[in-house]
Amino acid sequence: MNLANCPRCGRLFAANFKDMCPNCIKEIEREYEACVHYLREEKGATIQELSEATEVSIKQITRFIREGRISVMNAPNLMYPCEVCGNLIREGHMCDSCRSRLTKELNQAIHDEASKDSGTKKQGDGTYRVIDKFHK
Repeated sequence: MNLANCPRCGRLFAANFKDMCPNCIKEIEREYEACVHYLREEKGATIQELSEATEVSIKQITRFIREGRISVMNAPNLMYPCEVCGNLIREGHMCDSCRSRLTKELNQAIHDEASKDSGTKKQGDGTYRVIDKFHK
């Protein structure tokens, strides 16, 4: 039998497929049921209202949404925070502005790396160039 500490409460438990103790699993299911029940009654609720009414953290509600357990399709005002800036979004992990900024920064880094390498390229440079840098 494998023993582990519950990441949520810290108690020792016999490891299972959820990697949480049975008490925390029951608590999460209770929180989920409370959220679903509230959303059935209040379809126009925001994540803040849902959190306050059910006493479930916004982080846990966001986890339910990302797991697909709570659908935003039938709840027009239910949005969760972007992982980067915290603006409210309805899908994915990042808002459009953070996604475009990240894409721009990645493209710039690729361009900078390519222009740095193209100026120092010599005949025979290539496969072992990375190893050569460490031996100098």
